[in-house]
Amino acid sequence: MASGRITRSASRAAMTATPTTGTVKMAKMTKVTTTTTTTMDMEDAVAPPAKRRKRAAPTLSVSTAGKPRARKPGHGTAPTDETTTAPAGWEETYEAVRRMRAPGGVAYGAAVDTMGCERLADTRASAKDQRFQTLVALMLSSQTKDTVNAAAMHRLKTELPPFRPGATAGLTVDNVLAADPVVLNELIRAVGFHNNKTKYLQQTAAVLRDRWDSDIPDSIAGLTALPGVGPKMAYLCLSAAWDRTEGIGVDVHVHRITNLWGWHRTRSPEETRRSLQAWLPQDRWREINGLLVGLGQVVCRPVGRRCGECELGQRGMCRAAGN
Repeated sequence: MASGRITRSASRAAMTATPTTGTVKMAKMTKVTTTTTTTMDMEDAVAPPAKRRKRAAPTLSVSTAGKPRARKPGHGTAPTDETTTAPAGWEETYEAVRRMRAPGGVAYGAAVDTMGCERLADTRASAKDQRFQTLVALMLSSQTKDTVNAAAMHRLKTELPPFRPGATAGLTVDNVLAADPVVLNELIRAVGFHNNKTKYLQQTAAVLRDRWDSDIPDSIAGLTALPGVGPKMAYLCLSAAWDRTEGIGVDVHVHRITNLWGWHRTRSPEETRRSLQAWLPQDRWREINGLLVGLGQVVCRPVGRRCGECELGQRGMCRAAGN
């Protein structure tokens, strides 16, 4: 009995000594195969088997207990308000945004309208190269303003050296692969996280050459398997490069604005995508990104919102107006 108490006490001490936050980080960063060696498994190995308790025979009496409390979602679980029910008044809100983004509207002429990723490919290039350039534009766009991204894309299309004498200079799979990383990094140095993106571009180009005949994948699974490509980029790329809309591209503007409207309470762009796709008609999936990105760039800005110029604010349709 004494040795049993010592074992359980030591186990509890070992668990207490391990910070909770450290355990969570390790669970996220390690592969599934490595998480099987956990504190619980160690306890199961050294602790004596638990005694089996006898259960009382079931009775026929009717329980008068209240309704069980709803369980809170755990880490990584979608929020409970992610349902298929459309928020009240969403169509009126959507049409108001369309008016503001139309020619003559207060949010017309945003940077995304002329410098969005789907507009940066060289129309004189082959269809295959145009698709690759669209993918590159999306890879460079994260944490980068459209104006800066467009300038970096222009440098790549005009200054990237040819992979061999006589070949065409510019943004192609072969030229990215052959480029000196220092030169490539210099061409995109203005974009956010350019060091990482330099590596991702060359790693992705190698995958495209070896597995996709120097073209880009035509599926979400194939696109998200590429280094540096997440769901937002994949859905936008599939739509712009292959003219196939299978999901909503949700960036920080779409995530922020739809939460401001109270359409949902989501914690990440990916949760926002799932929530929107649960109820938003599919014929809106492609355009909603451009509509809300432009609105977020001009009117509903992250800092200094212009609620007084927004139709939603003027009509009392936005709960965030004036806050």
